[in-house]
Amino acid sequence: MKKLSLAIVLLLTPALAQAWPWSQDMANQVSTKPQESADPTHPGMRLFPKRSMPVPGTITIVKDAAAADKLKNPVAADDKSVAQGARLFEIYCVPCHGKAGTGDGLVGAKLALRPYDLSAEQTRQRSDGFIWGYLTFGGAVMPTYGNDLSPTERWHVVNYVRKVVQNAQAIAPVAKK
Repeated sequence: MKKLSLAIVLLLTPALAQAWPWSQDMANQVSTKPQESADPTHPGMRLFPKRSMPVPGTITIVKDAAAADKLKNPVAADDKSVAQGARLFEIYCVPCHGKAGTGDGLVGAKLALRPYDLSAEQTRQRSDGFIWGYLTFGGAVMPTYGNDLSPTERWHVVNYVRKVVQNAQAIAPVAKK
């Protein structure tokens, strides 16, 4: 019994000194922290230049899909926009919706609910804002792309769906610069 008590006391002694090997915080180590430079001649993050401007793009702030339904598409559906939409559609939409947008993609085939047919009459009757909002906020099976695509990129996808998917035209995606 004495040996058991001694073993317990020896095992718990580090707890009294708070000296467990895992009690050291990983943030308190020698390392480079975010926005910190390893080069002493160039310390830290550079400040924004004086009188700088934000990157241009379409800024659209909506709180939910119902508010998005009322939005008008601010991006002209020209060839450049449709080509950019084609590239983004191929990356983000084809796996579930398929190349024709009918919901026959390879990933979509494995889902319990078939992805929505983007060429269907129901989709044609929806507003551009509805499609943009669905991209932004997602749906029952569809993930949200509000963090992955900028507002302007989402409008390019809407233009592609309207001009190509719903008209069954083929277009080559534009290469990213």
